[in-house]
Amino acid sequence: MSGSRAKKSRFRSFRRNWDLYLLFSPVIIYFVVFHYVPMYGVQIAFKDFIANKGITGSPWVGFKHFERFFDSFYFWRIMKNTLGIGLYELIVGFPIPILLALMIHEVRSGKYRRFVQTVTYMPHFLSTVVMVGMIMMFLSPVSGLVNLAINALGGEAISFMTEPGWFKSIFVWSGIWQTMGWSSIIYLAALAGVDPQLHDAAKVDGATRLQRIWHVNIPGIAPTMVVLLILNVGSIMGVGFEKVFLMQNALNMEASDVIATNVYRSGILGAQYSYSAAVGLFNSVINFILLLTVNRIARKVSSSSLW
Repeated sequence: MSGSRAKKSRFRSFRRNWDLYLLFSPVIIYFVVFHYVPMYGVQIAFKDFIANKGITGSPWVGFKHFERFFDSFYFWRIMKNTLGIGLYELIVGFPIPILLALMIHEVRSGKYRRFVQTVTYMPHFLSTVVMVGMIMMFLSPVSGLVNLAINALGGEAISFMTEPGWFKSIFVWSGIWQTMGWSSIIYLAALAGVDPQLHDAAKVDGATRLQRIWHVNIPGIAPTMVVLLILNVGSIMGVGFEKVFLMQNALNMEASDVIATNVYRSGILGAQYSYSAAVGLFNSVINFILLLTVNRIARKVSSSSLW
């Protein structure tokens, strides 16, 4: 009887809010068609995929391709580079948009605030190809502005793009410059929702601007920070392919070879579809485990989490 009442209650809720469900339906359809249905092909990671036999006709080999990846000569290099870049981006790249949003929020001049926002947002709209082209121009050992400045100060030119030791820093800091303004938008929106009466009360108590930022603004946006931190940790192994590939060359391969580029070489160039699917699945599973773990920790430590 209780089950019947629950079904009737859900049906009444659907009839009452049918327009909201209809509005949300394109999003559901998109994810089902383009994200869930393609999961059917993940099984080729456990098969020796043969194109003319298709997925169902290819022989099942279990964890053969996973074992091959774990035993490969480049496994530890790929993992070290992927984790190294991901952690570097998280540690350095996560707090900078927060600091930028806090600083923009404290600007009293509307014109100056709009100017700063425009300047910091604009790099987001540069394509990755243009971004990497700019990096190569600025860091050129012959005509790059950076090396010209180093030469002017009496130093020797550095070949930044061919030395493995510079790759991670160039990749991460150029990414921060490109995305920090756009990433700060959500924090600015959260700051706009902080109750002004809290600031008024803090001023009455004699709090300085820095004290109000620390004790009012930061706690006010803490739930947003926690949610975005969870999402960032959940994609720590998902170092993008395009920018790494464009910056990669034979001399910096030691520091630039990540899971995404390895999958490209083996899957696209080498036509080893099952092996590359296994590597990609392994990467996704690790990210999913990290997401669940950090979300559970956040739920225990604070009241904010994804679910």
